[in-house]
Amino acid sequence: MTTGPLQDERVLVIGRGGGIARAVAIAARDAGARVIAAGRDRRALADAYAGEPAISTETVDLTDEATIADLGTRLGTVDHVVSTASARARGRVADLDRDAIRLSFDTKVLGPLMLAKHLAPRMNEGGSFVIFSGVAAAKIAVGTLGVAITNGAADVLARSLALELAPIRVNAISPGVIDTGAWDAYTGAWDALGEQAKADYFADMSARNPARRIGTADDIANAVLFTMTSTFLTGVTLHIDGGEPLT
Repeated sequence: MTTGPLQDERVLVIGRGGGIARAVAIAARDAGARVIAAGRDRRALADAYAGEPAISTETVDLTDEATIADLGTRLGTVDHVVSTASARARGRVADLDRDAIRLSFDTKVLGPLMLAKHLAPRMNEGGSFVIFSGVAAAKIAVGTLGVAITNGAADVLARSLALELAPIRVNAISPGVIDTGAWDAYTGAWDALGEQAKADYFADMSARNPARRIGTADDIANAVLFTMTSTFLTGVTLHIDGGEPLT
């Protein structure tokens, strides 16, 4: 029988049922793990993963500590936790909404911190946390301040937790521009331009970054799999961004 590097381990993946979260869940399952996909809308997740063996669904809201504690109680032990959830606060300083920034931090920084609080005591030997940062923290640009400071805090959180939770490993993934459904739902400056604006933006990014292409959800999933299975890797932010900060 063929076995994978995560054979019979339990992997919790928090996020939506598409894009990066789905790619991570499928990659972990294909590596032999039993995957629990969790998010605020369990019914939507159940529909998204219907027919996918070894993937079950759960409910959690990263902005609500009580639901995180309850999830830990229901799960019991777990080997790896991956949090892909985000809530972006875009715009220039004059246009930033305080509540949007709070939600951004609550989802991407405080939520993972509470996951560590409630799930680290339940983690099996050799376990790990993977949280998400993003390229905005490494390449400062006007209009992404809210995203940048959230991602920067996530980077610091990963290093801090790696020290405090040791020997549990904690790492962060920092994606660049990745072609996922999130871009289709984006409501930024080019919203009225539709698919053409997205195509133009992707073409421009592909021409400028050293990798000469846009990233895929599988690029990120492979990096997450690497962090979960590399037992001497901790306190690191992996930049899966095609070299975008160099441009």
